[in-house]
Amino acid sequence: MTTIDTSTENRLPYSRSDIKKVLLLGSGALKIGEAGEFDYSGSQALKALKEEGVETILINPNIATVQTSEGVADKIYFLPITPFFVEKVIKKENPDGILLAFGGQTALNCGVKLFEAGILEKHNVQVLGTPVETIMETEDRDLFVKKLDEIDVKTIESIATTSMSDSLEAAEKLGYPIIVRAAYSLGGLGSGFCNNPEELKQLAEKAFSYSDQLLIEKSLKGWKEIEYEVVRDQYDNCITVCNMENFDPLGIHTGESIVVAPSQTLSNSEYNKLRSLAIQIVRHLGIVGECNVQYALDTDSEDYRVIEVNARLSRSSALASKATGYPLAFVAAKLGLGYGLFDLKNSITKSTTAFFEPSLDYVVVKIPRWDLGKFSGVTKEIGSSMKSVGEIMAIGRTFEEAIQKGLRMI
Repeated sequence: MTTIDTSTENRLPYSRSDIKKVLLLGSGALKIGEAGEFDYSGSQALKALKEEGVETILINPNIATVQTSEGVADKIYFLPITPFFVEKVIKKENPDGILLAFGGQTALNCGVKLFEAGILEKHNVQVLGTPVETIMETEDRDLFVKKLDEIDVKTIESIATTSMSDSLEAAEKLGYPIIVRAAYSLGGLGSGFCNNPEELKQLAEKAFSYSDQLLIEKSLKGWKEIEYEVVRDQYDNCITVCNMENFDPLGIHTGESIVVAPSQTLSNSEYNKLRSLAIQIVRHLGIVGECNVQYALDTDSEDYRVIEVNARLSRSSALASKATGYPLAFVAAKLGLGYGLFDLKNSITKSTTAFFEPSLDYVVVKIPRWDLGKFSGVTKEIGSSMKSVGEIMAIGRTFEEAIQKGLRMI
């Protein structure tokens, strides 16, 4: 943890008293790769705003969610989360602020488009919490690598491309095997491993239909995949709430992998090295609220690479909240309004502040569930693209106890 910083750098461009009415972009339709975690985070955020006496407007076309239940938001619009419809609601409701980080990738992408089109500025709507520029820096793979290079944090050797010929050229330069990732995509859509140009052509053709930018990366298949959930307020106070370890190595999507919290096989120096780096990254990017930092770790050499940073509430955030009892989405919404971590009460003790790192004397295991029988022709191999339709969470005193409880529930 850190001492309280009273400098004005990275302070929010608005004050708490200015925000009377907030528009929240909801979770949208549930689909494979995007599950109930965004309904959870949106509901928590609406609860936090209501507690502050802020009027809430929700856009969410999915009626089968908790956040669209009566009494959660003051007003609900069952409309698609696209710039066209969101602008219409903004014109009608005139909100003071908008929350983008609680509706998953769909809400984030929509918010970025609204910002780029100048719609938010035109209607004087303030983005609460993490600035849009930071969201763009974490989502655009090229900008992301440049930003982390500024603080000498290692990222996977990669080249951003916008065409098939560029992609083939980049792969030749890096040398096969490579991994392909699509920018601004969810659930690993359009990603995969390629061992030769033919495989790359096949995959890139598909990936370009989801995204106009691809990242061609040197493959680190087999390295450990570790995640940290980090919370930062506008005063630069930072805590890591939980760290998690993927049972499967790099190359298997987090949503397809068994995940264990807290990590079980990291040494003390590995754990602290990655924790310090996560805090350094979040501060440098200027995130306000909650974020998720994903690493690849080579256990033989303690060498690491940052895979990605999600400047939003993610699947891992929902797991971390439930595993630790620290309400990440609730706290992130309050930090977006301008509170400091030291202002907020710990929701469990009700007497100490939210400026603490939970310590776990138990093990939590998340196991995904697939339903591939319903999809003809789908490969049953797990990989870098998410196919699971849900997940279970088990708690035990030991890893063995937790995983056996989990397997009984699947």
